[in-house]
Amino acid sequence: MPPRRKLSDLDRGRAIGWLQDGVAARQVAQRLAVAPSVIIRLKQRFQATGRVQERQRSGRPRVTTQREDRFIQRQAMQQRMATANNIRQHLQATTNTVVSGQTIRNRLHNFGLRARRPVRGTTLTANHRAARRAWCTQHVRWQRQQWAQVLFTDESRFCLKPADGRIRVWRRRGERFAEGAVLERQRFGGGSVMVWGGISTRLRTPLYHVVGNLTGVR
Repeated sequence: MPPRRKLSDLDRGRAIGWLQDGVAARQVAQRLAVAPSVIIRLKQRFQATGRVQERQRSGRPRVTTQREDRFIQRQAMQQRMATANNIRQHLQATTNTVVSGQTIRNRLHNFGLRARRPVRGTTLTANHRAARRAWCTQHVRWQRQQWAQVLFTDESRFCLKPADGRIRVWRRRGERFAEGAVLERQRFGGGSVMVWGGISTRLRTPLYHVVGNLTGVR
């Protein structure tokens, strides 16, 4: 969800003028590209105080500088699976600035970083990566008619006792598969069920339950 736009004093004055001319609050909100609740609160404040300016808010002074905020962001981007407490300790050791774990999370939220479950990815060796790149290079110019002659088949094993998924990773929206945000794991622990199937551009095979190991002969 995009951040809510903050109305300027000029926009607040225009909104009150439109409201006094009989324009509905929802239409005013559409003209100013804000939520209707923003206009409703503005109307209530004007009726109660006769002013459109927001009250000056008092609060605790900011405990981190902009440079320290960038340091927090850089730590999260370089070590995606570091906890807020790990980053807090590193910040204290590096800059002697003492903050809480919640402050670290607040700063990361300001940069659009949220703690989310990492995507589970299979561990790939250097040979795996080289083979995948070679296959892609070989088929990059294939036409749709060529792909229509191919049947893709694969087997999948579903673990009966998966991990509880408590590990979190810092990432922005759209960074689900970003490097450093994927958690590698060894597969198939604690019992499993294997199935096999295939797809092409025109059809798909039934899904078969495989009893035992799936070999090239089977």
